[in-house]
Amino acid sequence: MRVALDSQPAEPGRENEDFAAAAPGAAVLLDGAGVADAETGCTHGVAWFSSTLGGLLLSAITAYPARPLAVCLADSIRAVRSLHEGLCDLVHRASPTSTVIAVRARAGVLEHLVLGDSSLLLGNKDGGPTVVTDQRLNEVGKRLRGPVDALPTGSPEHAAALAEYRDALTGFRNRPGGFWIAGPEPRAAEHALNGAAPLDSLTSVTLLSDGATRLVDRFELATWQEALAVLGTSGPTELIRRVRDTEAGDSEGRRWPRGKAHDDATALHWALS
Repeated sequence: MRVALDSQPAEPGRENEDFAAAAPGAAVLLDGAGVADAETGCTHGVAWFSSTLGGLLLSAITAYPARPLAVCLADSIRAVRSLHEGLCDLVHRASPTSTVIAVRARAGVLEHLVLGDSSLLLGNKDGGPTVVTDQRLNEVGKRLRGPVDALPTGSPEHAAALAEYRDALTGFRNRPGGFWIAGPEPRAAEHALNGAAPLDSLTSVTLLSDGATRLVDRFELATWQEALAVLGTSGPTELIRRVRDTEAGDSEGRRWPRGKAHDDATALHWALS
């Protein structure tokens, strides 16, 4: 199993709320989320939540290979909840949440689970790559974020509009007609996207947080095929470098409106052949 991994915080010195890890035949990636500059109700914080859930999930999908990935995720959410239920306010509007990608090779098949707006990129032996992204969060966000995108990123007006947007977005979290994400409720796992592909049809498996996919889906400066080529030849660090260079050239979000000038960026690239 040949895995290349890089994970970088949005800015040097800041805590990285992404988490990714691999074990023989399996990998996970989580992109933690809270509300910037706001209390979360959790004494541990977003990075603790994503890393703790990610570690437990990777352990579960490898220790119980016959157990469905969604069941492993629900069990892991339940376990994390038990670790801080008596210490933290888990119904707080800004209680930590996380996207989830989990993949597992078993019986000649690659199983996958995707929850939230992180992306799974499958390199195919025949044809272009397959991209699996849960679009529900983005679909809700597009309906709400107009006022945010009209303002320079990082300005006081942008910060105020962003806070209002995040408040509104929270009202759609983990409910029908909204979007689903890992948090304190195990039932969110029931709404993850699940699938499988024959291992012998794939050349690679890549797990990406939305901070690492910006070159393709936000900036539109590369195709998924081109991003996969960078990952295969130069690795995750080079892909993230290109994202950072582009962000630096548009720090106020004039060309590419966005909530954050920079975001935590993580890429885990698993080469199968």
